[in-house]
Formats: sequence, C-alpha cells, structure tokens
Amino acid sequence: MSRAVEESNRAMLRARDAMDRAYAEPLDIPALARIAHVSEAHFIRTFRATFGETPHRYLQRRRVERAMTLLVETDRDVTDICYAVGFGSLGTFSRTFRQIVGDSPSDFRRRRAAPANVPSCFTKAWTRPSSFG
Repeated sequence: MSRAVEESNRAMLRARDAMDRAYAEPLDIPALARIAHVSEAHFIRTFRATFGETPHRYLQRRRVERAMTLLVETDRDVTDICYAVGFGSLGTFSRTFRQIVGDSPSDFRRRRAAPANVPSCFTKAWTRPSSFG
C-alpha cells in the first residue's frame, strides 16, 4: 500500500472516529473535511470509497444504532431519544429509523425487548442494522 493511500485511510479514520465520538452533535461535511484535512468534495468521495457509504448515511446509521439501544434499555420517550442521538426532528428520525431498521421506533421497542433466555450477544447481532439505500 502506498504512503498516500495509508495517509488517506488515516484521514478517513480520523473523521469516522469523530463521528463515532460525537454522533449526537451537529456534524457537517465542512467540519468533517477539516478533521480529515481534505476538501469537502474529496472527503465525500474518499469516505464513500473507503467505507462503502456516504458520511451522512454513516452518521445516520450510527445515530439509529444508539437509538436502538436506548429504546430497548431505557424507558425514555421516543421524542427524547430522537433529540438525544442528534436528529433535529421527530419526522426525520422516524423515517430514517424505519428505512434502516424496518420498523418504527415504537414498534421496534415493543418487538425487541430482549427475551430473558437469549444471550445479549445474539440479540445485538440480530438487531444490528446493516445499511440502507
């Protein structure tokens, strides 16, 4: 692997790590491109080539994954969870959640309460969203 490719991968990992750490914060392409030390257009192209999805889609999926955990492990209101994971509106959260998971947040909560006799590692594997698009 060439030095340029290695540096590009490190830059994309820096940006992805920032999204993982601050998924609930308002992250935009200009801020993420600055973290990666590249232009916005180059960031979007390179991120997608590196990870197989756009930065926006990756961030939405991370937010939905966190929401899934909160829906199952807490009794917090769906609206509260929506804002806690970084979505700006309940409509966008519900639509995105349904696209990724296949259920509305409320239906997911009702259906996915982990059965007592199933190891949590299996439950997490079965309920982890893949991607949408």
